Amino acid sequence: MKLKDKVCIVTGGSGGIGYAVCERFLSEGAKVVLTSIDLPSALEAEKQLKEKFPGSTVIGIAPTPLWSFSETEKAFKEIYEKFGRIDVLVNNAGTSDETAFDSYTEEIYDRLFNLNIKAMFACTRAVINYMEEKGSGVIINTSSVVSVCGQPKGVAYPASKSAVNGFTLSLAREVAKKGIRVNAVAPGVTKTTMLKDVPARMLEPVVQMIPLKRIGEAKDVANAVLFLASDEASYVSGAVLNVDGLVRF
Repeated sequence: MKLKDKVCIVTGGSGGIGYAVCERFLSEGAKVVLTSIDLPSALEAEKQLKEKFPGSTVIGIAPTPLWSFSETEKAFKEIYEKFGRIDVLVNNAGTSDETAFDSYTEEIYDRLFNLNIKAMFACTRAVINYMEEKGSGVIINTSSVVSVCGQPKGVAYPASKSAVNGFTLSLAREVAKKGIRVNAVAPGVTKTTMLKDVPARMLEPVVQMIPLKRIGEAKDVANAVLFLASDEASYVSGAVLNVDGLVRF
């Protein structure tokens, strides 16, 4: 098993890509702690995963807000004290946006950057010392294909994901000497709850723009995250791995 007994934290793990990552990690023997926006959804995801993977170790938590340095530090300290280690952090929690530029409010802007950037920073800060003490660790951040190609509306979203890329590359350089690898995955159009109500006729033009001629599945991204988390990627750091079917809008 690629992650046997590794302690892995997955933020935004109660649905979509994050949930698929939890499934993939558990299938490879990991002990998984997932975060969600509220405790009921975290506990529901925990319950579902335990039913699917009997005997596995899964814990659902809800540090609130996730971008609070003090709240994430407290929550992740409890994880460390329980298991004695934190091996992998997947900074997956985030939100998308399609607000027209002249319609942005400070509230919309702050909410997006708090969750997409500040939460990533806070969560990483909360685990990095434990990884440094151990002399090893893996951090994986969720970026997006729009970080390099932009999108027609919602400029704050690609801006935030470009920041994810910069954070990934810079932190990878800083902590490499401490045995810690830092990478990112950049999904393209992916089937999650956000797409479930979109009619097939509306998705077909999007499919035609993708050279591989299909929309990505959450498991496609989860497989990439698993690779980066495993020892198979032991010489990979500072990478932003596109998982987008070769699409470049």
